[in-house]
This record gives sequence, C-alpha cells and structure tokens, in this order.
Amino acid sequence: MRQIGLLGSPGTKRTLYLQQALEQAGIQPLFMDWKDFAAIRETLLKRSEGKLLIKVDPPSWDSCRLHKLDDLAAEYRQRLGELAQTGRSGRITYLNPPDMIEMLLDKRSCKRALVKAGLPVTEELPGLQDGEDGEADTPKGQPGVLPAAFAGKNGQSHSMPASSCLADRLLERMRAAGIFQVFLKPVWGSGAAGVSALRWQPATGQMVLYTCSLLQGEHDLVNTKRLRCFHDPAIILPFLEEILGLGCIVERWYAKMEYRGFSCDLRAVVQDGRVDFLVARLSKGPITNLHLNNHPLSAEELDLPAGVMDSVHTVCIDAMKPFPGLRSAGIDLLLEKGSLRPRIIEMNGQGDLMYQDIYQKNTIYRHQAEMMKRWLQEPDAECFGAAGK
Repeated sequence: MRQIGLLGSPGTKRTLYLQQALEQAGIQPLFMDWKDFAAIRETLLKRSEGKLLIKVDPPSWDSCRLHKLDDLAAEYRQRLGELAQTGRSGRITYLNPPDMIEMLLDKRSCKRALVKAGLPVTEELPGLQDGEDGEADTPKGQPGVLPAAFAGKNGQSHSMPASSCLADRLLERMRAAGIFQVFLKPVWGSGAAGVSALRWQPATGQMVLYTCSLLQGEHDLVNTKRLRCFHDPAIILPFLEEILGLGCIVERWYAKMEYRGFSCDLRAVVQDGRVDFLVARLSKGPITNLHLNNHPLSAEELDLPAGVMDSVHTVCIDAMKPFPGLRSAGIDLLLEKGSLRPRIIEMNGQGDLMYQDIYQKNTIYRHQAEMMKRWLQEPDAECFGAAGK
C-alpha cells in the first residue's frame, strides 16, 4: 500500500493550498505536524509495511532576532538529517530529499555546487570564503581615527567609532578586488532576513547600506521586514560587524535590468524538469523580495527577447542537476543590465509558495499533486528514484 504524507504546520498557506490540490487529485494525505516531530521520526524509522511519499514544508518560526533564527536553522538542519535517516529503510521517499533541502539552505554550498556545474551565478567576493571573514588579521583602529580600509581621499580621517576586525577585513577585500558594492547574506538565512546591500566609495569614505535588519543595543540584530537605508558609518560599521559575525556569503552586487524605472529580477519555480512559474520582482531598491512590498509582474509582460527567455529556462532546468533527487525548487535570477545575461542569485528547496499562483491557478501545487499521484499509480515512474536518494 502506498500513501502520501505532508510534514508541515497546520493552517499555513503552504499546507492549505497543497491539500486543496491533493483533494482535487483524489488524494487524502496523511498530515504530520512539526510539533510532533519526535514521535513522527520514531514512527518513520520503525515503519515496516507500505510505502510513504512525504512532502516536507519548512516549520513556522515566529522569532525576528537573527541570532535566534540561526539557532532555529541549526535545529532544522538536525531534523533534516534525522529525516534523511528514515529514507534508508526503502519505505520512505521524499518529494525533495531532506539532504538536498539542507544543501540548498546552505547558500555557500549551493553556490559552489552551481559553480562546479559551470552555471552562471552571482560571484562571491574573493578571499571571504571558508570562514576567512572571521580571521582577525586586520588591526583594530582607535576611536576617532579611520583605519586604512576606511580612509578617504588622500588618507584623511573621518570621525567615527573604533572599527572592528570583520568590517575592516570586508572593506580591505573589497578594495583588493576592486569591487565596491556587495551583497551580504547570512549563510543559513531565509526570507531576506539579514540580507544587506553595501556600496562604498574608497576615495571619499562614503557608504550606503540597504537592509531589512536593525541593530538594537550592541549585538541584537532584528529582522524588521522593511527595507531601510543608512549612510552613517557610525551605524553601518557596527552593523557589518554583527552581520558578518553570523557567517555570511558576500557577493558582487550586479546592476540588474530595469523595467519602467524599477530594478528587476526573476523568481522561477522549477518542478519535474520544467519551469512551472516565472514572475518578475520590481523594486526601487536593491532587495526585491516580494514580501517587502515590492511589485510582482508576470515575466511575459517584460517582453524579453525569445533568446533571453530560452536562456532563463535552460539555466533554471540545468540548476536542478547538481542536486540529485531534487524535484521542486525556487530559483532567484537576475538579468544583467545591458547584456540580459542570466545569473542565479540563489536557490531554495522549499521555495514553492507563490501568492501570485495560489490565488489564481494554483499551478505549482497542482503539479506537485500530479507528481504524487503518479507515484501512487506508477511505482516505476522515472521522476522518483530510490527512497532517500
């Protein structure tokens, strides 16, 4: 006997709209609540008969503090590892294998897998990989004195607080690479939590920082879900120190294509070897996540050349290949200003919730329901390999 399972949080839009699609496909799923994870894990490990295909949705978190979110992400990774163990019995299959979900959660590992596969990505800043951003080889400055990395034209100093090792090192690396605008992203972050865009002019010492986070007190980073812009180094430098201390991937900030005065990038949902959904995200700032009151637009309305759209689809489909067993993913891409060359910004193994879809055709979850139904009816369907693989 085969059965469909859904591991998630009750009442969320992910759960409601997938259940709706499953019911339309004639499937009554077994729902499993993250709150009961310990019991669920034991049940899955001891399962001795029948086969189960499980869709894993992310747990619901209500904390807005980035240091707390880092702890929650660590707990989630542990749980994904435990789920991966349950797949070794051969009786449990996952729509997306837990180890692949975890690999995509790790922005650095995901990006490197894409680079190894020869795919175009937003490049990392040289010299800040593998924890090098934590090395304290840049001396701290003195109060009121600007260290070399922050020196303006002709080395003149500007009044600011004592600098710190991580922020110093970042600017030194930017200077060495000749890259003066970057994105910083916590390696295990999601939902734009902690994502920041920094522009720095070494000749003048001027800075601008765009972020959805605030530094409260000395060390408490809070995700506000509202884009803010700062120009004062006395605010920016302590913020950089804290966000880098969380462990960040630092990437070149590319100029994106523009549409009617907006900066524009793309979110694709790729499933079962095809692009199911493609939406443009329009923003007046550098961070385009739609939950920040940015503007969604059907990608078709961009009226892009057919060759560009073909390249986008090809890159999206090829991006799934380095991750064995991955059957559904959200992929963020930019099109470089001028050339319109696509580059992958990041991937998300649980990036399938798109409000522009669920409130209209519910295409994404209907396709997932079709995949699950095929698994129920066709045991040898090629879209599903061995359990847990």
